[in-house]
Amino acid sequence: MEMTGAEITIRCLQEEGVEFVFGYPGGAVLHIYDALFQQDKVKHILVRHEQAAVHAADGYARCSDKAGVVLVTSGPGITNAVTGIATAYMDSIPMVVISGQVPTYAIGEDAFQEVDAVGITRPCVKHNFLVKDVKDIASTIKKAFYLAKSGRPGPVLVDIPKDISNQKCGFVYPDSIAIRAYQPPGRGDSEQIRQAAELLMQARRPMIYAGGGVVLSDSSAELTDLVKLTGFPCTNTLMGLGGYPATDRQFVGMLGMHGTYEANMAMQHCDVLVAIGARFDDRVIGNVEHFAQVPRKIIHIDIDPSSIAKRVKVDVPIVGDLKLVLEELLSVLRKNEKKTGDIADWWKQIEEWREFGGGLRYKNSSEIIKPQFVIETLYNLTGGDAYVTSDVGQHQMWAAQYYKFNHPRRWINSGGLGTMGFGLPAAMGVQLMHPDATVACVTGEGSIQMNIQELSTCLQYRLPIKVLSLNNRYLGMVRQWQQFFHGNRFSESYMDALPDFVKLAEAYGHIGMFIEKPSDVEPAMKEAFSRKNDLVFMDFRTDPAENVYPMVPGGKGLSEVVLSEDL
Repeated sequence: MEMTGAEITIRCLQEEGVEFVFGYPGGAVLHIYDALFQQDKVKHILVRHEQAAVHAADGYARCSDKAGVVLVTSGPGITNAVTGIATAYMDSIPMVVISGQVPTYAIGEDAFQEVDAVGITRPCVKHNFLVKDVKDIASTIKKAFYLAKSGRPGPVLVDIPKDISNQKCGFVYPDSIAIRAYQPPGRGDSEQIRQAAELLMQARRPMIYAGGGVVLSDSSAELTDLVKLTGFPCTNTLMGLGGYPATDRQFVGMLGMHGTYEANMAMQHCDVLVAIGARFDDRVIGNVEHFAQVPRKIIHIDIDPSSIAKRVKVDVPIVGDLKLVLEELLSVLRKNEKKTGDIADWWKQIEEWREFGGGLRYKNSSEIIKPQFVIETLYNLTGGDAYVTSDVGQHQMWAAQYYKFNHPRRWINSGGLGTMGFGLPAAMGVQLMHPDATVACVTGEGSIQMNIQELSTCLQYRLPIKVLSLNNRYLGMVRQWQQFFHGNRFSESYMDALPDFVKLAEAYGHIGMFIEKPSDVEPAMKEAFSRKNDLVFMDFRTDPAENVYPMVPGGKGLSEVVLSEDL
């Protein structure tokens, strides 16, 4: 039986078990939308902006083991989506983006709503395709899902011209796909794993540094086993939070630019460092030359060979699937008669750092709401069991610092690209994936306005997200940097004409709350979370002068940390 390219496209999504497609219609994808209308297996979520469609698919993917799926039109449809695609690419999120294109005979002629989607997205996708024959749609979409989810995950674009989506051919969906030039790594090299085990057993000042790869590969259990077996301290990157239980004593907190004092000092002074699913990002280790000043042996485990030794010299590189590599490493350690070395003195030093760092906590106030207090209240009232999305800025760092994530895929934020406007649409994707879960979006009065139109989408699909806006009337992180490095010249960082967010939320059909007294934070939040079926927008008027500490200034090393305005 022959089917149109549009019908084949939707049938492929059905074969892949796709539940939701996030998108926005337009001329070049009308045939696909018509095919979508004529079936009921794949549900469509109509966003109000294409960027939000990609962020929503991104949030859906991050909180599950599935690929997010997006459908947008040509021209401004795909260009609006690029920010979301780049966000997913930087954080290695599996996604398939289907875009419409002008008819094949019009490509290259500056036709209405024509852009070179393949060329524009090439730097920020794992791969992309322009389909030129209707017979290639099924195999191309199969390849797209395979590429998006295997190896180091990432977004894949499939660009389908309008005439191709209306042509007909027979439909056969491949059971499997093989790409000769693409062979994702599996097991790591056994000899290198043995060498890694030897180094770990000899270590006197060991450190386990785990990133987002642990979450993406569902290797949290293996990481936890490794930490418990060795007795070593463990730190997580911003993207790796939840990969190891944050309430466990062996967890020394997040490291990096706004990491804990103890995590950064342990990272800087360890003698054996094992990096697991992490890439030594500039926000994690600061200045590379400063990081290299302290000699140490480094074991680096990652599925992407291009990530290994890209920024720092590595002694034992292990390329492979994290889960398989960790399983083999654990097996070697358990079989070996030699145990890990005596690290009691190392733990004593870490505890001293931890005690010193604990003394640097924020000072709460009875007069003005401290943003950290809002996050602590959120953690206490949800028992640490919420899915928390965030936008980008000070509020993101406070959420990472003060919400203790004990499970993976609960912390949903834009790490690599740092995309304002991510939080609310990402929360939509999370809420759709987990309809009965508590989903909180931590945002700021600047970030929320980037995609605030999605409050309309939340109303249409009855998504009971709880929005916590830490409203300090500034672009907070910009203001903080201007205070430190630009002589308090607050150039364009003050939000001088903010809307009444309560009325705005109500205009979109939701509940709005304005909270300006510290004593009202907990009662307001309790009321909001008691409204199980409602989106509640909580506008917290917070201290405009509060900064995020600790802070490693750009270009500095981990031990060159600013601990407060006085230290």
